[in-house]
Amino acid sequence: MSDPFALETSEKVREFLISESAREQLLFLFSKEESPGVMLRVKVSGGGCSGYQYGYDFERTIGEDDMVFGDDDVKVIVDNVSMDLLSGSEIDYVTDMIGSSFQIKNPNADSSCGCGASFSI
Repeated sequence: MSDPFALETSEKVREFLISESAREQLLFLFSKEESPGVMLRVKVSGGGCSGYQYGYDFERTIGEDDMVFGDDDVKVIVDNVSMDLLSGSEIDYVTDMIGSSFQIKNPNADSSCGCGASFSI
């Protein structure tokens, strides 16, 4: 007998959240750009002290394999391959004693480095 909920639970949630703090900082940064329509690209690549590292770029185009999150004012782009590692994550902008930075709260990461720039699964 098949489980009627198996299909729902086997589907991977493709979600990426933007905290209010990150949204406000992105609005500020986007306002400094000379052309409208700039977006933040979040990507994952091999490397860093924990195996994978997060990367950020400003982008003005959306690729065929990109997913877009946010609203009309703040858009974050994640490519399909990175999304496999970032699904369910939240980008936040954090200020502490050593400075300010964007940080990813990734529920898929088993561990991360002290600065939050890299992670392992």
